[in-house]
Amino acid sequence: MRFTAPLADPRAPLARRNPVAKLAGSLIFTVALLWTLDPLTPALALAIELAVVPLFGLRYGDLLRRSWPLLVSALGLVVTLVVFAAERSGALVVTLGPIPVTTGVLTNALALTLRLFAVALPGVLVFATTDPTDLADALIQNVRASPRFAIGALAAFRLLPLLGDEWQTLTLARRARGVDAGWNPWLRLRLFASTAFALLVGAIRRGTRLATAMDARGFDSGVPRTVARPQRFGPADAALILGATALAGGALAVSISLGLFRALI
Repeated sequence: MRFTAPLADPRAPLARRNPVAKLAGSLIFTVALLWTLDPLTPALALAIELAVVPLFGLRYGDLLRRSWPLLVSALGLVVTLVVFAAERSGALVVTLGPIPVTTGVLTNALALTLRLFAVALPGVLVFATTDPTDLADALIQNVRASPRFAIGALAAFRLLPLLGDEWQTLTLARRARGVDAGWNPWLRLRLFASTAFALLVGAIRRGTRLATAMDARGFDSGVPRTVARPQRFGPADAALILGATALAGGALAVSISLGLFRALI
């Protein structure tokens, strides 16, 4: 599955909204969640995000396959907190060898895990329902972003799938030459580092050639550019931003009213 390709039905109510409106709504929702450490606010936000998934034209199975890195990150976060938590307040739940697991540790792990999902999921929804070319066009037309920045970011985004293909090519080429770590973890780590370095060098070279080619074609000429694909920002797009603001504020209001709000600062 290409993590940069849209998955949604473009006819869905929220999928066909202006890319800038979807991006602004997700940023508002994310910023609101960064102000609190309690588990209730991200839990409410996550419930809202999951409820609107069908409105984006996505199926939950496709969303799960697109979001599997979040599951891995959440598991790593829980393990890290359980093992290295500085404060172990609350009642003892279980002892894992020399590591006591308390209710305070589990509460903090739950809050941070919910926060991770609630903060990241809006971005997943936006990029799973938005064509990168439409997003670049909307940034130029609706936000007045620099065409050099927007088109450069679009080119970099389009090159991301090539990194996975090139990684596979490097791995197969080294295996064909007899370079294989087998079951040795140390050799696997060394082989991973060397392959990553080769991938980085190739990416830098490709990016340099692409930047030179774009400048040669006048992307930095300063001449006003025409628009091939108009991106209109209408009342429905403004309503999406206002709705995201109201829902994020509602989640915070519920947490504050119940006395569970824990400010980040």
